[in-house]
Amino acid sequence: MFDTAIIGTGPAGLSAAISLKMRGKDVVWFGSMEMSPKVERSEKIANYPGVGIVGGKELNESFRAHAKALELEPVDKMVTGITKLRDRYVLLAENDMFEAKTVLLAIGSVAAKGFPGEAEYLGHGVSYCATCDGMFYKGKTIAVFCGAKRFEHEVRYLADIAEKVYLFAAYPDCGIELPNVELMTAKIKAVNGEKRISTLSLTDGAELPVNGLFCLRNAVAPTALLKNLELDGPHIAVDRKQATNLPGCFAAGDCTGLPYQIAKAVGEGNVAAHTILDYIAEQEETK
Repeated sequence: MFDTAIIGTGPAGLSAAISLKMRGKDVVWFGSMEMSPKVERSEKIANYPGVGIVGGKELNESFRAHAKALELEPVDKMVTGITKLRDRYVLLAENDMFEAKTVLLAIGSVAAKGFPGEAEYLGHGVSYCATCDGMFYKGKTIAVFCGAKRFEHEVRYLADIAEKVYLFAAYPDCGIELPNVELMTAKIKAVNGEKRISTLSLTDGAELPVNGLFCLRNAVAPTALLKNLELDGPHIAVDRKQATNLPGCFAAGDCTGLPYQIAKAVGEGNVAAHTILDYIAEQEETK
C-alpha cells in the first residue's frame, strides 16, 4: 500500500510529489510525462518567481527534468474511480487497482459534471475506460469524446471493436483516419436515454443514436471520480491546508478554484504534501 496516490502531473501534482519523495514517502503518481498541456501551450510565463520570462515548453521541460532527477516516474494510466474505505483509498486505473493511505487530487480545471447527463449514465452506456469496457460494444455504434491526442491509441482500439465510431476530438489535427470512424464537427450538448444511453444531443441540433459513449480525458470529473466529495461551485472544496471533506483526501491546483496560476498551484501542492505528512503521522500514532 502506498502512502499517497497523486492524480495529476501538472505543477500542483509535481510539487507535492517532489516534497513527499524528498521526505521518503512511497508515492504512486498518475499522469503523463507530457506534464501540463496548459503550461505547454503558454507562449510566455512572466509571473513564476525565479525563472524570469520563460516559454511554456521550456518550463515544462524543466518540470520533467526535475521529476527525472528525483526518479519520479508517473504511471501513465487514467484513474477512473476512487473508493474510500475505513483506513485507505482504492483507486481503479484502467484495469489495475492501487491502494493508498491518502489521495491528492491535482486534476486541473475539470468540468464538475462533464456533459449534461454524463454522470447519470455512467455505467449505463457511459464509460471512462476503453480497455475496461470496450468489448461490451463489439459490433455496435459508439461515440468517443477524445480530450487529447495522447488518447488516440484508445480510439483505434475501440474502432477495432465497434462497427461505427463517432469521434468528437477536443483538439486540432486529429490523426485518426479509419473507415468506420467519423470525425464530428458539432459538439456534444447532452447525453440522453432511459435506463441506458440512447442518443446524444449535438450543438447543431442533431440527435445522434448511439449504444455507448466513451469519454477519454486527462482526468475524470471530481463528482464521478469520488463519491461524496464536496464541491464549491465547479471546484473541489478545500480548507487552508488543502483538505477536502473526506478524511485523507486532499486537493491542489486549478481544481480548487481561481486564480488558475502556476505559482498558486505549486504552492498548494507543497501545502498539501505537508498536510499529508502530518495526517499520516497522526494515523500511525493512533494505531
